[in-house]
Order: sequence, then structure tokens, then C-alpha cells
Amino acid sequence: MKRLLDRHRLVRALACVAWLLPAAASAQVLCVWDPMGAQGDGYNTMKDYVISARGWGPGVNITLKPYTDERVATEDFKAGQCDGALITGLRARQFNQFVGSIDSVGSIPSYTHMRDVVDLLANPKLSSLMINGNYEIAGAVPIGAGYFFVNDRSINTLAKAAGKKIAVFDWDKSQAEMVKMVGAQPVSADITTFGGKFNNNQVDIIVAPIFAYKPMELYKGLGTKGGIARFPVIQITFQLVLNKDKFPAGFGQKSRQYIAAQVPRFFGLIRNTEREVDSKYWMHVPLADRGGYEKIMRELRIHLTKSGFYDPRMMTLLKRVRCKREPDAAECALKDE
Repeated sequence: MKRLLDRHRLVRALACVAWLLPAAASAQVLCVWDPMGAQGDGYNTMKDYVISARGWGPGVNITLKPYTDERVATEDFKAGQCDGALITGLRARQFNQFVGSIDSVGSIPSYTHMRDVVDLLANPKLSSLMINGNYEIAGAVPIGAGYFFVNDRSINTLAKAAGKKIAVFDWDKSQAEMVKMVGAQPVSADITTFGGKFNNNQVDIIVAPIFAYKPMELYKGLGTKGGIARFPVIQITFQLVLNKDKFPAGFGQKSRQYIAAQVPRFFGLIRNTEREVDSKYWMHVPLADRGGYEKIMRELRIHLTKSGFYDPRMMTLLKRVRCKREPDAAECALKDE
């Protein structure tokens, strides 16, 4: 009898250990895309994230996995080889159209507006919109404005872009749609190839953040005649997409609040990178011309929203952000966005 009782106690003890082991041994893997791999600023920033995340719930033990190819990082995440992925908002749109629509043409005109948007994403009132099925957006990291890089400074208006070749990502159909609307010719590319196509004169124009300037050697494509129009076309973000079932309850909200608190650091990195560009390349768009550009980008947003590329709820929210900063802007009296 004593032996039987001892065996029951042993079985119960082993069952308890087995129940505890997954929580103690579980580790989440984050696929981190950075053009510079494990040497890049994005990857190194995530190291600090991992340390902070340990206190956001039981069983959080994150390992980072660097990728230099964003497509592979995304596909590995979808295949379950990673529990989360840090990828561009353009690719993250497939997991959450609401948050993915942040990276929309002309919708966030400055870094001040971008600060407001990241704060809104961290508001618990919007937490339900961060979730789509098993996917949760655990934060949007600003990485800088997307600017027009042109191989000839004479291409200084949208009208002069007509007929020119512009690189577009083949997996983001909204880009090709935009290019066609301004009368230009879309040329299929990917993040790994668009810089080379610009440098080799296969395209005349690309839209890129300054963080791509050095790694992709875009100064080669600029040459002696090219320039960078200092007018934000879009605000580009990295977005952290999670398989929410792999993380404890409430983790995503704590993550969004942490990322919002880090925004001054991100903007510091962006401004330092932009200061490293040779001043001869910057093209300043005259104030008188800006209204025309904003009108065209607004028309593009409305068209792309009606076509299903952008989430109308995010478009409404971003308009509120713009009108809060500039209540006298012409768009604020209109009801079509």
C-alpha cells in the first residue's frame, strides 16, 4: 500500500514538473528584418526590446533571428518558424490592414504628426484594432520619411515625372496604381533590388527613406545630376507583428506602450542619418508648390481607399491627426476622406 501511495505521489510530482516545464523552457523567436542584418540599428534596437519584454508576462524569453531579406523573414513568420516579425508596414498590411495603412501616401506630413500617430496606437482604446485573427501589431517603429530620389534634378515636379520609370514593389499593388495615376511607368522591384535598379539607371525615380542611402549606395544613382526632394511622400515604419497566442495576455499592449516611449530615440537616429547625406543632394520643394502636391496625394489616398488598398478607419484617424495640428487646412472642411 505504501509503495502504491509513493507511486501516486511520484506521478503527481512528475505531472506538476511537466506542466511547469513548457512555461519555463518556452522561448519566442522574433524574425527581425534589417538590411544590415545583425549589425544594423534596427536589430540592435530590438536587443533592448528583448531585455524590457522579460517583465511583461510569464514565460517571455525572446530570441532574435536576423534577416537581410524581408520576404524570407515574412514567409518564415507565416510558416510558423518565428513567433513574431519586425517588417515594414508595407508588408505588414497583409496581417493588419488598419495599422498597415499608416504607410499611405501623404497621410503623415511630418515627424510631429508621426509622434501623434504612434501615441494613438499605444492607446488601450484602440487595442481591438491591433488584432486580426491570430495576428497582433505590437508596435509601429518610425524609420523616416520616404523621399523621391531622382537621377536628374530637372524632374522637380510630379508633372515632369510623367513617362519616367519608377521602381515599385511587385508585391504591393497600390504602388503601381499610384505610379500609373501620375502618368509614370512602374517597374517591378523588391527591397533587395530597387536600389540597384536606381544605381544602374534602370529606373529614374525611387521612393526611399534615408536609412537606405548608405547601405544601398544610392549616391551612385544620384551621380552628379540627381537629387532628393525634401518633401515626405510617405512615413515608413517597421511594424512588429506577433502570433498573439505565443505571448501572454496583455503583452501586445505593453509592447506598444514601450515602443511609443522610445520614439524620441528613433527620431534621433533618423535625424542623425539624414544629416549624413551630402547637402548638395537635397532639393527643397518651394512652399508655393506644396499645396499642389498635397492635393494630388489626397486624391491618390481617396482613390486607393475606395479601391480597397487602405483601411478607411485609419484614413479617418490620420485626417484627424492632421487637422488637429492644422485646423485651417482646406481638407479639414471636406467630408470625402
